[in-house]
Amino acid sequence: MSKAKRILPPTYFFASIILMLILHFLAPVAKFIGYPWDLLGIVPLALGIILNLIADAAFKKHGTTVKPFEESSTLVTAGVFRFSRNPMYFGMVLILIGIAVLMGSLTPFLVVVTFGILMDMAFIRTEERMLEEKFGGVWLTYKKQVRRWI
Repeated sequence: MSKAKRILPPTYFFASIILMLILHFLAPVAKFIGYPWDLLGIVPLALGIILNLIADAAFKKHGTTVKPFEESSTLVTAGVFRFSRNPMYFGMVLILIGIAVLMGSLTPFLVVVTFGILMDMAFIRTEERMLEEKFGGVWLTYKKQVRRWI
């Protein structure tokens, strides 16, 4: 039996960016962040990229998978994982926030919120259930100490 090919978070992430651009140009509703304030979007955008790179490097360093729904070999709790159980998803949301601020219109922010909810429902809850099954009490202790997002 073969597993059905699942759409992974990066696909949703890049689709979200495209949707944000479409909404910004076709249905901006209101431009509420103008120049030079829109340039502040560079901050969350850069932080999100850095957060993803650091989290990805931590997974590689510990030899565990970065792909959702694959069994983790190690529970990574150090580095950025001390502050967020899901720094990569949080990083993606920060990147989307940065892009939305750079655009300055209202509708791209709807995509940011939708993306965060989708990641939580479609990926994070399942991944955390798998981690609890695999790591038991260690996971539960970590879960009590570290928030899901920030």
